[in-house]
Amino acid sequence: MTGTESPGRTLVAGVGNIFLQDDGFGVETVRRLGRPGPSRLPPGTELMDAGIRGGHLAYRLLEGYRTLVLVDLVSRGSPPGTLYTIDVGPHPPDPGHRPGPLDTHAMDPATVLGLLHDLHAGAGGTLPEEVYVVGCEPRDTGE
Repeated sequence: MTGTESPGRTLVAGVGNIFLQDDGFGVETVRRLGRPGPSRLPPGTELMDAGIRGGHLAYRLLEGYRTLVLVDLVSRGSPPGTLYTIDVGPHPPDPGHRPGPLDTHAMDPATVLGLLHDLHAGAGGTLPEEVYVVGCEPRDTGE
């Protein structure tokens, strides 16, 4: 990259329900990254507390971000607290993963990305070139 090129905007979105114990991981991570003080984020990085509003996240992504980082729980059977970085890539998830009726208040990252690709097909906009999920293995997601 030369000095005149821009790396593009990055959106770091915390996903989850703060009322369900460990499910608040993504939201709390983004909250802590946004604390006042010296910025630890690269220029062009924006934070979003997406919470349980997956539909809002999908529409915001149409504004043109080069990179999306979703921060959420990821259950893979490892000990609680295990962190994962998953390179999702720019392609839509397997359509077989999508649930039946769309509930925009209960959307996992794969469903959000599927909705994003559906919205892009119908409304245009720019899709992120890079998509990552930073996940944490939960211990308890009860109330």
